[in-house]
Amino acid sequence: MKTGIPAKLHVLTLTPFYPSDGDDVSGCFVSESLRQLQYYGAASTVIAVDSIYHPRKRPSHDFPAEWIRYQQLPGNFGLSSAGKFLAARLLDKVRQLRQRAPLSVIHAHSALPCGHAAAILSQRLGIPFVVTIHGLDVFNRCFKNGIAAGWRREASLAVYRSARKTICISEKVRRLLTDGIGSGVAAEVVYNGTDPVLFAPGRSTGEPPTILIVGNLLAGKGHELVLQAFARVKDSHPGLRCQVIGEGADRERFVGLAKDLGISDQLHFLGRRSRAQVAQAMRNCTIFVLPSRYEGLGCVYLEAMACGKPAIACRGQGIDEIIRHGTNGWLIPVDGLEELVQGLQALLGDSELRARIGNAARQTILNELTLSHQARKLMNIYEEAAR
Repeated sequence: MKTGIPAKLHVLTLTPFYPSDGDDVSGCFVSESLRQLQYYGAASTVIAVDSIYHPRKRPSHDFPAEWIRYQQLPGNFGLSSAGKFLAARLLDKVRQLRQRAPLSVIHAHSALPCGHAAAILSQRLGIPFVVTIHGLDVFNRCFKNGIAAGWRREASLAVYRSARKTICISEKVRRLLTDGIGSGVAAEVVYNGTDPVLFAPGRSTGEPPTILIVGNLLAGKGHELVLQAFARVKDSHPGLRCQVIGEGADRERFVGLAKDLGISDQLHFLGRRSRAQVAQAMRNCTIFVLPSRYEGLGCVYLEAMACGKPAIACRGQGIDEIIRHGTNGWLIPVDGLEELVQGLQALLGDSELRARIGNAARQTILNELTLSHQARKLMNIYEEAAR
């Protein structure tokens, strides 16, 4: 994209999260912020990475990147050393890239393997780097204990201590980092931003009331809680339906639960959808719900808010730094079935309450959580790191 703005910085982005051909959703939180950064004078070169054990990906036409595959010992066991293999794979390539256009900073997404590789490249080539933590597994323990988890923790610690800045997607993530590492790390919170044009309120379609879930079909996302709550409120709201966007290992279990609850006819599993289709679903829904038990922030909440929809989330997650209960969204306890039922009943039964919360939600996004807000903060970090 040509912006007419001369580049002040050249950023090399190393990321395992990025859109690929046929999948414009995975890693959109990286690609869309990079596109916005161009307006602030940051030119970006993107190297997207994936293990040799995963199917080969092809670049997206809309979000160009060079996809690099790296060696890794099988499973999470090899994650602590994967950055070394990735750095070896990238060293000559980054040297050549720097000869064509000087590099100001490397931005690595996740400590392992990209942050580890960036730390090695920084040491060998003298290019400063920053790293972003995108979730609550700050030290890459993969929810396990043991020797391999200890190795991953130590490798992650080394990355954070050598980075010019560690970027955290929420204050919750930053606290987990600082509580676990103590001193010696420069950390800053930069919330993900949202495109308020793509995700914008739509006109009323006159369709039946719809509860929307967008998220990977995994137990930790709280889908089963929504299904149980839906079964209890559906009879009070004729025509009510629930749409589920996403794929994952627990799909069949959720399908079976819906059958057991007698809601299969009102529940629609839509699978993976494009960004445009997700935005349309959010514009058309009545309430967005994702009672995730383990969420660093959650871009889908911000997108629903940008569409002017009440978003229901759980307390204790990163999103409760953004949502104010009853004002610009709705918060329930983790696994709070009764509270979810009460929240759905309150919101479904009161269109004025939904409108008031939805308007406040969109205003929250416009005031502080657009892609432009995120890009400005990232640009400041890049300029500081490059000094």
